[in-house]
Amino acid sequence: MADEHSITTVEQLRELYPPPKERSVRKELDHLDQHCRDFIALSPFLLVASASSAGACDVSPKGGPPGFVRVLDEHRLVIPDATGNRRLDGLQNMIENPHAGLVFLIPGMGETLRVNGAVELTRDPALLEGLETAGKPPALALVVTAEQVYLHCAKCIIRSKLWQPESWPTELPSAAAILSDHIGIGDVDASAAALAESYANHI
Repeated sequence: MADEHSITTVEQLRELYPPPKERSVRKELDHLDQHCRDFIALSPFLLVASASSAGACDVSPKGGPPGFVRVLDEHRLVIPDATGNRRLDGLQNMIENPHAGLVFLIPGMGETLRVNGAVELTRDPALLEGLETAGKPPALALVVTAEQVYLHCAKCIIRSKLWQPESWPTELPSAAAILSDHIGIGDVDASAAALAESYANHI
């Protein structure tokens, strides 16, 4: 029996949400202008969303010093793939379905930058040169060709108080304790030592 509260059509969505304001539509670009380039140059962190051909989704965080993502021209940017957990969930998605959605953040700033477009995985030495993270060159990089680019408003950051230290949680178990339970190690000290070794030697 169908759930009478489920939303399954665009028409049902629009019964709940009015059309976007004109400025929300007009702000979308199909290229990276100077403002977008400046934003990316100052961003040390972004989220990369992908989906497989079957629709399985993944969102991967990427981080480095400000400017670790390089803008090649007004349409293309390159993201180094630094050392990670080697699961390759997002990268496998991109081989099956070569599209990605990006959200760039700058600490302390409410607005974020969204970039959607086609993605290609490359090991071209000319593109990888200078993309080292912690002194280590990446095995490959993501080249994203921008198709939709726009500044996202700060409302979600304001609501979350993301950049306000006084709002940050203090009563969460350690990552070591969580991973110990998830993996079934049963030894929090061993889990903590493994994390410390990884963070010290495999950044």
